[in-house]
Amino acid sequence: MADYQVIARRWRPQRFEDIVGQDHIVRTLRNAIETGRIAHAYLFVGPRGTGKTSTARVFAKALNAEGGPRVDPPDDSEISQAIMNGSCMDVIEIDGASNNSVDQIRDLRDECQYAPAQCSFKIYIIDEVHMLSASAFNALLKTLEEPPPHVKFIFATTEAQKLLATIVSRCQRFEFRPISAEVLVERLTRIAEAEKVQVAEGALRSIARLASGGMRDAQSILDQMISFCGESISEADVLDVYGLVGPDRILELGRAMGGGDFPRLVQLVEAFSAEGRDLYRVLLDLEVLVREALMEAIQGGGSSSRLGAELSSESLLRMLDSLQQSEVPLQKGLSEKVNFEVALLRAVEASQVRAIDNLIRELKGLQEPGGETGKKKA
Repeated sequence: MADYQVIARRWRPQRFEDIVGQDHIVRTLRNAIETGRIAHAYLFVGPRGTGKTSTARVFAKALNAEGGPRVDPPDDSEISQAIMNGSCMDVIEIDGASNNSVDQIRDLRDECQYAPAQCSFKIYIIDEVHMLSASAFNALLKTLEEPPPHVKFIFATTEAQKLLATIVSRCQRFEFRPISAEVLVERLTRIAEAEKVQVAEGALRSIARLASGGMRDAQSILDQMISFCGESISEADVLDVYGLVGPDRILELGRAMGGGDFPRLVQLVEAFSAEGRDLYRVLLDLEVLVREALMEAIQGGGSSSRLGAELSSESLLRMLDSLQQSEVPLQKGLSEKVNFEVALLRAVEASQVRAIDNLIRELKGLQEPGGETGKKKA
């Protein structure tokens, strides 16, 4: 039986056209190749699974194309295939987490001096570069600033704040954005059709919600759901496997909070807990709903009825702030269910509190200057 290759690897981008959700980066890299303005060091920054390493490979493939650099290198050439499958001698991928000592970086610095064996450029792709030690960074500084003309560096990291400023200043920095849910759903639909799997639209949206902007995560979740369900995947399947709660029930929970219906609130939490739902994920989905109501209130005159009752933007802001403050206690507390109940009840109470400065302004507005009637109203 042939070895199975997961969807995330089979559908890894092979060309610039395959990279989705990062149009600003693709455009810049293509223009750099076409105009010959190719820098010696690049820094790719962004959340996991957004295409940093894949883009680095595609860029290396374009730089080392036969007769290149060119933006559309042939996929069937020996060099292109070697680069994409990681066997090219001149495109070296290094894991910064396990190759972070100063001695290893010194060896890399010495190897840089030798000309490439097959390609036009010797390209070093260092993933999770923030894991390098301070001494390793310092050993790399001079080479990074003035590398040999045949050497290019591409660094990838999820935590740019941990990099030395002296490293960042020597690189062209590219920010990879979380991929939107619409783009994720579109790509997953294409994959499902190619894999001959029927996936409900609600299931695709739930997978995109779980992936939180990461294409690799979305593909891995779809792969797992195909293993679980076979050729037909429904929204209920995704919700059950990952402990999610559907949008309708999230809205019902939000309306119970908006109306201050504490018995219904506790009843819903009991149901979620009995069904084995991920309460932390429910909290995050609830925050999204409250934020949508807040945005609606801000744009619609200061109040919104999205949560069932007419709530002011001030009340919604307090509710959202209280929910966000409960994220860490919910994750680290001993009883997830109790902490979740307390988080919701506290958020409802916070939404009903009036700011003292607003209350004083209202009282002053009711009171007429020097008049007894105004004082009585106040």
